Amino acid sequence: MTSNLIPEYAYTVVYVKDVAKSVAFYSKAFGYHVRRLDESNRWGELESGPTTIAFTPIHQRETDDRSGAVQTPLSDRERPPMEVCFSYTDVDAAFKRAVENGATPVSEPEDKEWGQRVGYVRDDDGIVVRMGSHVAKPTKQD
Repeated sequence: MTSNLIPEYAYTVVYVKDVAKSVAFYSKAFGYHVRRLDESNRWGELESGPTTIAFTPIHQRETDDRSGAVQTPLSDRERPPMEVCFSYTDVDAAFKRAVENGATPVSEPEDKEWGQRVGYVRDDDGIVVRMGSHVAKPTKQD
């Protein structure tokens, strides 16, 4: 009876300096609706389809003591060991909106050899956000 051991992907938790500021930024820059921001400003969530993007402070006793402290980049030449990826039908318009709402441009959208249009920005915490078009499923070749 292992069928109930197949997980459903539920959350991506992003550790940030200021939860309320990050929730507002991601809502404006990338077009997500705020699902929840608790009164303590220690947890925020955005509606993002079948999963949730959640935000919590970089340092908090509950996690630092149990799983270790979050390591943050020391300069703009470093980045966290993850990136957030969002798919759009119009990557250029999405990139423009993100930059107009405070995202730092990293790489303008460009067509990639695998058939995707991709651009990159950073948020205030240095997290790289990849903005890409949907990639068509490969077609069967005879």
